Parts: sequence; structure tokens; C-alpha cells
Amino acid sequence: QVQLVESGGGSVQAGGSLRLSCAASRYTYSSNCMGWFRQAPGKEREGVAAIYSGGGSTYYDDSVKGRFTISQDNAKNTVYLQMNSLKPEDTAMYYCAADLLSRSWRGDYHYWGQGTQVTVSS
Repeated sequence: QVQLVESGGGSVQAGGSLRLSCAASRYTYSSNCMGWFRQAPGKEREGVAAIYSGGGSTYYDDSVKGRFTISQDNAKNTVYLQMNSLKPEDTAMYYCAADLLSRSWRGDYHYWGQGTQVTVSS
């Protein structure tokens, strides 16, 4: 069993930055893929970014490319999401996920965190 705990959310103005952290209860390398998702009120959950453990490949949704960066620190069992140039449309609950169950990084994962709220004001 893996416990995922997100932190780092908060309220910022447009153009600001936040760094989200996802701490896993066991060595993250054994997870094939770690992902970040978000869900805004009234909208479906959407994939934001993912990082594969094998070669460190990263994937991003088009809406965040060039602004968000996903990274992994295996020594700390932590995955990060650096978010720069934040926009009001980035406002959502952000979730961390581990152990991909699908072929696509946007698919389902075995483990999910409880989420951390990000609010961007204009």
C-alpha cells in the first residue's frame, strides 16, 4: 500500500508561482509512473503532467507546457510540480497519483492522494 500526501497549494495572483509536493510512503522508483491531475468545480478531472520512472520521461498537457515542470527526488520519495506563470484557469484541486494502470499517462492509477487546492486570482 502506498500513501500519497500532497502539499504546497495555496492562493496566488496571476503570474505567480507555486511548487506542489507529493510525498510517497515508499520508494517512488518502484512506481512505473507518477502523475499530477487537477479538477476544477463542475469539470472533469484532467491530467496535468506525468513522469515515468524508467527513463525519466515527462509528459504535459498542452495547457501547461512551458509553464509547469514535473520532477522526482527518489531520495526523498517525493514528486514535485513546479508551476510558473499561473493563470486563473489553473485554479483547481490538484491530485498526485502513482502506479499507472493504463497505457496512457492520462489514464487510471492505483494510488491517489487527497489533493491540495490551488487558487489563482486575476
